[in-house]
Amino acid sequence: MVYAVIRVRGTLNVKPDIRKTMELLRLTHVNNCVLLEENDVYKGMLQMVKDYTTWGEINKETLLKLLSLRGKLVGEKPLTEEYLKKATPYHSFEKLSQALLENTVRYKEIPEIKPYFRLTPPKKGYRTVKRAFVNKGSLGYRKEKINTLIERML
Repeated sequence: MVYAVIRVRGTLNVKPDIRKTMELLRLTHVNNCVLLEENDVYKGMLQMVKDYTTWGEINKETLLKLLSLRGKLVGEKPLTEEYLKKATPYHSFEKLSQALLENTVRYKEIPEIKPYFRLTPPKKGYRTVKRAFVNKGSLGYRKEKINTLIERML
């Protein structure tokens, strides 16, 4: 299982240990998204930054759109299928997204790829960035509903 994690809040008045955890997760700016595999280390880090991020399980269709529309190489070049054929054993976005979902490859291990996605603010905005998702807010764990948020941010 792969989590999509999106930073929702900024850095003002953030405790240093939480700021460092967000840097380790590569969430340095608001509306940045990273892909993380499910393990105990990442779950602990997500619990630490739950008041500044939102996350959930990404599905194949959303991951495919995210890779094709927002995947970037070093130098702000777009990620293309020609590059995938040349640099990886995966010759299409579909094969790469399937491999990412099966945890056979990690996104940040692909050569010359930026390990995060820059997204736009969601259409119609966040609900509120002060409360958890279960309390009608935008923060914390949101299961499969992360896919609808990412669709609004593409």
